[in-house]
Amino acid sequence: MASKESSMSFSRKSYRLTSDAEKSRVTGIVHEKLLNDYLHRIFSSPEHAPTAATSRKPLNFQNLPEHLDQLLHVEDEDEESQGQVEGRLGPSTVVLDHTGGFEGLLLVDDDLLGVIGHSNFGTIRSTTCVYKGKWVYEVLISSQGLMQIGWCTINCRFNQEEGVGDTHNSYAYDGNRVRKWNVTTTNYGKAWAAGDIVSCLIDLDDGTLSFCLNGVSLGTAFENLSRGLGMAYFPAISLSFKESVAFNFGSRPLRYPVAGYRPLQDPPHADLVRAQKLLGCFRAVLSVELDPVEGRLVEKDSSEWQLQGQPTVLLTLAHIFHRFAPLLRKVYLVEAVLMSFLRGVVEAGSPAQAQSVVRQVLDLLWLFMEDYEVQDCLKQLMMSLLRLYRFSPIVPDLGLQIHYLRLTIAILRHEKSRKFLLSSVLFDVLRSVVFFYIKSPLRVEEAGLQELIPTTWWPHRSGREGKDSKDVKDETAEERVRRRAYERGCQRLKKRIEVVEELQVQILKLLLNNKDDNGGEASRYIFLTKFRKFLQENASGRGNMSMLCPPEYMVCFLHRLISALRYYWDEYKASNPRAAFSEEAYIPPQVFYNGKVDYFDLQRLGGLLSHLRKTLKDDLASKANILIDPLELQAATMDDLDEDEEPAPAAAQVPRTAAVSLMTPRRPLSTSEKVKVRTLSAEQRTREDIEGSHWNEGLLLGRPPEEPEQPLTENSLLEVLDGAVMMYNLSVHQQLGKMVGVSDDVNEYAMALRDTEDKLRRCPKRRNDILAELTKSQKVFSEKLDHLSRRLAWVHATVYSQEKMLDIYWLLRVCLRTVEHGDRTGSLFAFMPEFYLSVAINSYSALKNYFGPVHSMEELPGYEETLTRLAAILAKHFADTRIVGTDIRDSLMQALASYVCYPHSLRAVERIPEEQRVAMVRSLLAPYEQRPWAQTNWILVRLWRGCGFGYRYTRLPHLLKTKPEDANLPSLQKPCPSTLLQQHMAELLREGPDVAPSFLNSVLNQLNWAFSEFIGMIQEIQQAAERLERNFVDSRQLKVCATCFDLSVSLLRVLEMTITLVPDIFLDWARPTSEMLLRRLAQLLNQVLNRVTAERNLFDRVVTLRLPGLESVDHYPILVAVTGILVRLLAHGPASGRERATSVLLADPCFQLSSICYLLGQPEPPAPGTALPAPDRKRFSLQSYTDYISAEELAQVEQMLAHLTAASAQAAAASLPTSEEDLCPICYAHPISAVFQPCGHKSCKACINQHLMNNKDCFFCKATIVSVEDWDKAASASTTTSSAA
Repeated sequence: MASKESSMSFSRKSYRLTSDAEKSRVTGIVHEKLLNDYLHRIFSSPEHAPTAATSRKPLNFQNLPEHLDQLLHVEDEDEESQGQVEGRLGPSTVVLDHTGGFEGLLLVDDDLLGVIGHSNFGTIRSTTCVYKGKWVYEVLISSQGLMQIGWCTINCRFNQEEGVGDTHNSYAYDGNRVRKWNVTTTNYGKAWAAGDIVSCLIDLDDGTLSFCLNGVSLGTAFENLSRGLGMAYFPAISLSFKESVAFNFGSRPLRYPVAGYRPLQDPPHADLVRAQKLLGCFRAVLSVELDPVEGRLVEKDSSEWQLQGQPTVLLTLAHIFHRFAPLLRKVYLVEAVLMSFLRGVVEAGSPAQAQSVVRQVLDLLWLFMEDYEVQDCLKQLMMSLLRLYRFSPIVPDLGLQIHYLRLTIAILRHEKSRKFLLSSVLFDVLRSVVFFYIKSPLRVEEAGLQELIPTTWWPHRSGREGKDSKDVKDETAEERVRRRAYERGCQRLKKRIEVVEELQVQILKLLLNNKDDNGGEASRYIFLTKFRKFLQENASGRGNMSMLCPPEYMVCFLHRLISALRYYWDEYKASNPRAAFSEEAYIPPQVFYNGKVDYFDLQRLGGLLSHLRKTLKDDLASKANILIDPLELQAATMDDLDEDEEPAPAAAQVPRTAAVSLMTPRRPLSTSEKVKVRTLSAEQRTREDIEGSHWNEGLLLGRPPEEPEQPLTENSLLEVLDGAVMMYNLSVHQQLGKMVGVSDDVNEYAMALRDTEDKLRRCPKRRNDILAELTKSQKVFSEKLDHLSRRLAWVHATVYSQEKMLDIYWLLRVCLRTVEHGDRTGSLFAFMPEFYLSVAINSYSALKNYFGPVHSMEELPGYEETLTRLAAILAKHFADTRIVGTDIRDSLMQALASYVCYPHSLRAVERIPEEQRVAMVRSLLAPYEQRPWAQTNWILVRLWRGCGFGYRYTRLPHLLKTKPEDANLPSLQKPCPSTLLQQHMAELLREGPDVAPSFLNSVLNQLNWAFSEFIGMIQEIQQAAERLERNFVDSRQLKVCATCFDLSVSLLRVLEMTITLVPDIFLDWARPTSEMLLRRLAQLLNQVLNRVTAERNLFDRVVTLRLPGLESVDHYPILVAVTGILVRLLAHGPASGRERATSVLLADPCFQLSSICYLLGQPEPPAPGTALPAPDRKRFSLQSYTDYISAEELAQVEQMLAHLTAASAQAAAASLPTSEEDLCPICYAHPISAVFQPCGHKSCKACINQHLMNNKDCFFCKATIVSVEDWDKAASASTTTSSAA
């Protein structure tokens, strides 16, 4: 590339280097001697430095090209024969063989060096093999799963089950299972982790093969390799699904070169020497300054050097970059030369000095190199930086990560470079989110955590029910000292991590800069376009798999983005007093329907966007002065548009390629001024579409009258905030829940250690064998806890710190305000994306469940107010007809059900306005048919739990000895009933004639269904268990069976609550439906009692089996629920009500007094006047549960049994035999008591009343029933006789 003749002229950018005759005095720019000294100083050759200045050949710009040719000449270098090296066969550029050297399905990167497994166990090899000499290549481990890395011959045959190392002449190292493979397998090496680098070495002179992990040798893995004719070894890998690695065969400098071994791909030796020499010349320019006045050279620090437009310096740099520019486009040279130089600059000086040098370097690159050359150089530079940051080992002070981030910041501070990288590299070529991630060290020893946290500690959680895990009253003095030392170590770690986090935030602040719009678009708007595309790819999952953002990266990215966003938000507030602080941030509702922000195919609350625009177009026009572009409606539907939807004349001049606004806050828009809009993709938008301009509100186009006129902040920041909320919904919440696993592991090992220590204390000293095993176990658990406690400190510092908790809390409040503002727009609320409600629900759950016990949500500012606002949203929207999505409706219902399980959140529900509370309860009491009712019923049960008969338990009595899977489950919380909401329920049930009957009939219908399904399924389970052959009951069937049982119990508890709160609904027979409801209730109660209490019945046998999945199925929960209803009917209230209930219960043909006796453990009713005998321990009896049932409650049961015994005996004595002809032909249980008009058919009142609830046709003839009249046989007979007479 160097010039061969001094008379040759060439140009680069605007600088022309020439040696024309008429300009022979070009050296006159400065004194000839000074120029000679300067050029010799810059272009001196260290190998041939003259002893005296007089012996040097004078240098000027005429002979400089010739001098440079001599300086850059490399001896013994044949560019054409680099690939022909003894011992190696194949192309000189080594890549993965994606054409024929693979097995299975694999995804290979564009550079043919990265690979992702996409099948069970895919295998791929390289294009080049070796048969002699010593060779090495490196593999960057991107994921730590199942992989086998090594060497194979071309004759090896692999499949989806057998990979590298599973056949003869193939050898592999597996750091996931810590083994080596060659047909057989043995232990070898140590475990690898994501971010590690494996070096694969083969010595074909000695016939050995070995591996290194992060530059540390793991020892010789295999010896006596097959060598000779036809034996050549290819680098190869087998990897399982979704595992990924990146190879370095030598296209980049090896991270851990090994002496004596050469990479498979030769480095560009000649270009490397030239580049290093040119870099030396360039560094000399930066360290020397011309002083024409004094006629001397002045040594200066490179950070103080300034380009002052001196022709001599400019021409000198032009000569350097003429030869340097083509070299800086090569990956190897960028990493080996330019990256090393810049790293040295950052590591040697202060951040300000480093920034000055890097800025000067970038200025010169853009000045003296062609744009495409600078762009290629910057692209390779950022790729190298990202790899170095991602795969650098974690050291105690995080120094490596800090240096790489500082260099990244220095590069991005250069405006032109930043805009190019944003436009073409950061989101398009690189997974730049890596820069915002702080990887967690899986090997705490190498990360220096032992020095930072020398003392370990872990919380001691009690396994006893109701014990507070944060209670430290019982800790000893030694434990207190350890805890405090551990906390000090955690603080030291946190401070070091905060340094890295602050640098990451600085990067995002640079990318969000909107003041650098000189000569082009500001960085923020380029970032918004790329950021939206990034969100779209991750939301749809349709992007390049290797470019999708892993959840752990997304968590860190979100926190840094929130920090940068709030910085700019509050900065704007400081200069615009009428704007809002970031603490008051929310997304205005018009953003969701004006088309300025693309939400891709994400679901809206009201359904599909195309459907909403069609059905709500009138509301958009009237409330927001927006007309949807007819072309867009036509694209979504084939329906014709009405004439009045045609664009008005005033809007006809509006360009159709952008959504623009003619709105003015000073006056209302007339019909002719309504704005026609359509959705714009991120690439179509301009700055004006986002920020707006004169009479154009940008993102805030279509402001509804409920919204304030003054904007909250810059519109672009609103879009960044919207993207942050979407990021949380995509994967952040899921990852927050996943990381809790580290804390769970600590608790499990701590419990195992305590159990082992207890066994050690109890073990007899004579049993040395047992003592030795227990001591060994104690050591293993202690070492594991030391490791996990240090790792937990890292997780708490990076994921669950107080600052991270405040970020999530801020997002929660943003979503609450956004939903509240959207709700005020009426029907337009349907345009809001579903994820806003999802994030509000999930972020609250994360704050409550994931950040404790170190940080408590109760300590957050405005905690009570936030709880109340979220309660109001859940109470209002769980039954909101504007929300149509099944999933989001279920999420709202489940969130409300969980909300009422905890005292703090239940009190928040009670604090919302009374009107909203009543509306919520009214929605809960709506009939259960045609809607998901199980969660609704669960909510009502939680409002009652703690008030019902024997209903004060947290866990069922027979489950106390078992360990719950998760003690934080809502169902395992202590009872916290709400008398206020119970009062609202009672008032609503008394309110109208139809509310109580429709609700109770639906409850009774569901109870009948749930219990019948339960009985049917336990019959099948019993039959399967009795078969002689070995069989297994489907776990799903067991789960459904247990669910039906739990539903039956919860429905019975709702009936108990209703009878307790409003007994008149059943006992006041002045109500038209009371008798029918009471008869239906009695029928179901008797059915349940008979099925559960019969001797040696089906229920007993299934309970005795104690099958996994049926743990909740037991006598106690269902029998105490039935007993609670019976006691309320028969032992409370006025005598008239008790008599009615007694008569209906006894009149039911299924009634058996023995079922009532069963409740107290008695096979038969006691004789009148005798005391109840002691309960038989082998039989069920409520008297055995004195911890759960009070003496007063037991006394009421005894009173009820005595009452029923007497009433049953009296009824038996007074009853007359009934002929079969007089029985109801429907149920054959009650006498005929009603006649239908006009057809005259007859049945009992219970059957016809229940039938008429859903059908008006006669049972028998299908004629329409007009009325139902009482019928008495005797009266009818006398009437017939008198008529005949």
